[in-house]
Amino acid sequence: MKIVADTDKCVGAGQCVLNAPELFDQSEDDGVVVVLDAEPGDSFRAAAGEAVELCPARALSLVG
Repeated sequence: MKIVADTDKCVGAGQCVLNAPELFDQSEDDGVVVVLDAEPGDSFRAAAGEAVELCPARALSLVG
């Protein structure tokens, strides 16, 4: 599984960070998503999937 973030779409809502702080952070400059671990282990699949679903801008996706 790979986490892909479209930073151009990100609105800085922070739902990904609230849901999975071990996988996501936000830029201090503009609040845009920062992926901390683009290829996390399977134990993070549920958290990553929920973050994708919660993103109001649909800026996140999972591949694989």
